[in-house]
Amino acid sequence: MEYNIGDIVKTKKKHPCGSYTWEIIGVGVIFKLKCTNCSHILVIDRQKAKKIITKKI
Repeated sequence: MEYNIGDIVKTKKKHPCGSYTWEIIGVGVIFKLKCTNCSHILVIDRQKAKKIITKKI
């Protein structure tokens, strides 16, 4: 699946704030995800991101 900046994705596990949805703010070897509930930014590598993302909303 192809991901672009601005896409909203759902993850397997929820964030401590209770949200399952994240906005993609950076794509490449490193993914930057921003929580849609609390605006926390998560920086992870592409392989781990593809593993935790379940679907694109």
